[in-house]
Amino acid sequence: MMDIASAWTALGGAPGLLSRVTTIDRPGALAARLPVRELARACVGACALAAAELAARRAGHAVPPGVRVDDGAVAAAFHSERVLRVEGRAPVSFAPLSRFWRTADGWVRTHANYPHHRARLLGALDLPDSASPQEVAGRLAEVSAREIEETVYGAGGLAVALRSPEEWRATEQAAQVAARPLVERERLDAAPARVLPLAPGAAALLPAAGLRVLDLTRVLAGPVATRTLALLGADVLRVDAPWLPELPDQQADTGFGKRSATLDLTAGRHTFEELLASADIVVTGYRPGALDRFGLSPQALAERRPGLVVAQVSAWGAYGPWSGRRGFDSLVQVATGIAVTEGSAAQPGALPAQALDHGTGYLLAAAVLRALTEQSYDGGSRSVRLALARTAHWLTDGIRPVPAAGAPYDGPDAWIAETDSPLGRLRHALPPVSFAGGPADWTRPPVPWGSDAAGWA
Repeated sequence: MMDIASAWTALGGAPGLLSRVTTIDRPGALAARLPVRELARACVGACALAAAELAARRAGHAVPPGVRVDDGAVAAAFHSERVLRVEGRAPVSFAPLSRFWRTADGWVRTHANYPHHRARLLGALDLPDSASPQEVAGRLAEVSAREIEETVYGAGGLAVALRSPEEWRATEQAAQVAARPLVERERLDAAPARVLPLAPGAAALLPAAGLRVLDLTRVLAGPVATRTLALLGADVLRVDAPWLPELPDQQADTGFGKRSATLDLTAGRHTFEELLASADIVVTGYRPGALDRFGLSPQALAERRPGLVVAQVSAWGAYGPWSGRRGFDSLVQVATGIAVTEGSAAQPGALPAQALDHGTGYLLAAAVLRALTEQSYDGGSRSVRLALARTAHWLTDGIRPVPAAGAPYDGPDAWIAETDSPLGRLRHALPPVSFAGGPADWTRPPVPWGSDAAGWA
């Protein structure tokens, strides 16, 4: 329970509520050199407890319902993008140019799943769009890893040189990350206390019922957070730029419970302001400051919509020399020394799941739920912020491995469901966030990207 207690403390939760949590060990779940099972359990457990706390608050109960955290369910959910099947087809996790490459002096990892990131990578390497992985490998083998990192980032692409844990700790960015709390929480103003009555006639305790969430996130951590809020009853509207389509398999995995619309934040500014005018929560997943020019900083949003909860997630944090850099889970693992720990400097490895993304996503959802509970007592617009690199620091320096006892984990099948959807027949991981009386699955399947109107249901 120490891992869950650590996350719960970071969220500002009352220690006495931890007695409501029970855990089920599954030895072998998310097996790694680092305590990935413990991190995953902590993030999901804290999220479930935050959901139970808010559900009790809305129902007028003095004690939250009991929370159950099963390592098996957590492991299956942390592999959601891998266990997904669309009409029996397995998804493509990484594009051909998203991988480790040997360099003149070590290793570098690139991320080029999205077409615009692929184009920037090839442009930085002075290679044509038709370049093969073999051509890319040849070019990278001629250059040092750090030079590749700087050149590709300078062109707006994504590449990170492999660092050992010691090399990462010696950087200014690592020092800045370590100096921040796991969950950054801020009260922005003195807006009145929020009134959150329980939705009448609900078949399950849905702590986010009746709340509207503007989802301005991409890829995994942010979408996992908003997918969780949708599970808990929120009306989640994901909004993307029309020229930045989501990858179809990513949409199928993280789109459960949501609607999906496209909107140009410049040409469609009036529409966005109409959405904001009745939103309760805004979640963003872009580089820190990238949306500020649209008036989407936490302070600017709260000024226009007092009482709002603004949740932000980024790769490297909103501080330090890397604050403006793009990043993904796989790249944070490489920079922070995790890839060396899970493999070696000669042959880098990886965590058994994109645990930084998933873990940060559940923590972000938990932070939103706790902010809502705090608002119901004290009011105030709220800002919560997390970073994959800070979660990585917690994994490497803050969590201690705990021996597991019980039935071994023998795969995800016990926590898999199938459902029909507009995208076809889906096989998917069930949600791991579980508390007595709470929802067991999403009420609606994912829809095709951009298929909904930019308006509230």
